[in-house]
Amino acid sequence: MAEERVVDGGRGPALHSTTVRLGYADTDPAGILYYAAWFPWMERTQSEWFWLNGLRQDELKERHGFWTVTAHTACDYVEAVGLFDEIRVELRLGTVGRRSFEMLHRMVRTADDVVVARARIRIVTVSPDLGAVDIPPLLRRHLDTWAHGTRLAPAEVSS
Repeated sequence: MAEERVVDGGRGPALHSTTVRLGYADTDPAGILYYAAWFPWMERTQSEWFWLNGLRQDELKERHGFWTVTAHTACDYVEAVGLFDEIRVELRLGTVGRRSFEMLHRMVRTADDVVVARARIRIVTVSPDLGAVDIPPLLRRHLDTWAHGTRLAPAEVSS
């Protein structure tokens, strides 16, 4: 099977973004980004987006009877970045299936608006005993509205 590449980090406007300044902990001794440094920033951007939409990941099991788990990640490193570069981590919705969906990330250096990395994270919905389940109706409603670049109204989130 050919290796899959993340094509463009998602089309259309970002659902959410976070700006970070790379620090020494994100780099190797030469000041070049450590390859795994993107993953915590992507997770933070995703978690914040879920939280802003009323889907606190620490409450999914108790409040809604499901969890989400990461099943696959892929990241393409396009341009070099280094210590103290300011990066905008953009989040977009990718493919939505029956039991999983993808969150697409694009990392953009703010000084020159250059895409420096693109990533895909596949998330699976699971039951409390960790068996894969169909995407629950509440999450499905969120995904459907996110696909159109909007959010559910607060009253829709609590149902």
